[in-house]
Amino acid sequence: MPVSPITTHILDTAQGRPAAGVDLSLHQLKNDQWHELGKGKTNDDGRVANLLPTDWQLEAGVYKIRFETAAYFQACNLKGFYPYVEITFTIESPTQHYHVPLLLNPFGYSTYRGS
Repeated sequence: MPVSPITTHILDTAQGRPAAGVDLSLHQLKNDQWHELGKGKTNDDGRVANLLPTDWQLEAGVYKIRFETAAYFQACNLKGFYPYVEITFTIESPTQHYHVPLLLNPFGYSTYRGS
């Protein structure tokens, strides 16, 4: 099944489950300005299936995904320290697939390049 050339998912490490219902947006840096390319909301598995169209042609450059975490924490009746998380990354090989996961808890987060 074809997928977006950039994908993400969120795991709530404090609750031990995917983070569902998190709004997020994907941006590309061009001419010193951020341009929104896509947005979505995580599903019950913490994933966004269609962040970009499957035939989207990536370009080399700098991108970021902004995760709107404040509303998620509020919906979980938790106080979070981070109202949003932005993960900025560089794409050097536009023909590759890029998976950018977020491991999240109310007082910390981490990320890595997934597969």
